[in-house]
Amino acid sequence: MKYIVCEKPGEFLLKEKDAPIRKEGEALLQIKKVGICGTDLHAYSGNQAFFTYPRILGHELASEVLEIGENPQGIKAGDNVVVMPYVSCGTCVACSNGKTNCCTNIKVLGVHADGGMQEQITVRQDLLLPANNLTNDQMAIVEPLAIGAHAIRRADVKKGETVVVVGCGPIGIGMVKLAQIAGAKVIVLDVNDDRLKYTKEEIGADFVINVNDNPVDRIAEITNGDMATAVFDATGFKGALEVGTDYMSHGGRYVLVGLSKGDLVFNHPKIHAKETTVMCSRNATKQDFEHVIKVLNQFPTESFITHNVPFTKMIENFDSWTKPETGVIKATVDFN
Repeated sequence: MKYIVCEKPGEFLLKEKDAPIRKEGEALLQIKKVGICGTDLHAYSGNQAFFTYPRILGHELASEVLEIGENPQGIKAGDNVVVMPYVSCGTCVACSNGKTNCCTNIKVLGVHADGGMQEQITVRQDLLLPANNLTNDQMAIVEPLAIGAHAIRRADVKKGETVVVVGCGPIGIGMVKLAQIAGAKVIVLDVNDDRLKYTKEEIGADFVINVNDNPVDRIAEITNGDMATAVFDATGFKGALEVGTDYMSHGGRYVLVGLSKGDLVFNHPKIHAKETTVMCSRNATKQDFEHVIKVLNQFPTESFITHNVPFTKMIENFDSWTKPETGVIKATVDFN
């Protein structure tokens, strides 16, 4: 079977190998479509933390079951399934408390272990979710949307709240829609006017603000001085992360979804005065995946996926997806 491997930073190779053999407790899957995410772009660029080469990328997967044993989900050969790519141990303190998303021994497919950029793959059957009601495109975006769903659930967003989402990448865009589904009014910040326009026109954000346009004053105006009760950072950019609490109300929550590699600095009196709740949101759980699958018909999948190529064309197109001028929101690769 064919597969694509990132041999080293800046180099993909299309290769062939034997198809995998399913073990007890696993399913053999046919990969149908793979979504490209920021982790893949960073791995290709050589700046992904805790990453080794060579590595088969891909953790946003649309797949069909080829072989599977008896399982509690009732999944059978021929079914479409979404893969939860977070391989947790099930026994550590986090797993024991239901937080498999931050397992102390976690291995993410396509990051710490080989992922789905191959025609077939074996996956633990407990990591599969039935998805016969979804298209290939929809299955391929469940995982990034689940990350946003986890953040919204972590913050316990309620109907009638006003929240701010900083960053109009795929994760941020997903959070905007999911916050609206939860009943919140959403203000979106970014530096890219095209992304802001998309988020306003296609996602339906209530307000969009370019961060160069006095966002604190604009948010104060929109909220009659109260500011936002929850602020989500989806940039992972140090400068953005350190000013996010300025958009937050007294008694509010600040949720760090984007990941920065370095230290962050906050003015303690400012965050103390607001009795700020600072929380991080990592990956997603089965509950978040199930929620996304349930509400996915409310999300504009067709416009969200801006670029799509067959796997034989991926290598020649990947470089362009790393460039902002290409206008990529979500790129996907077809495997059948």
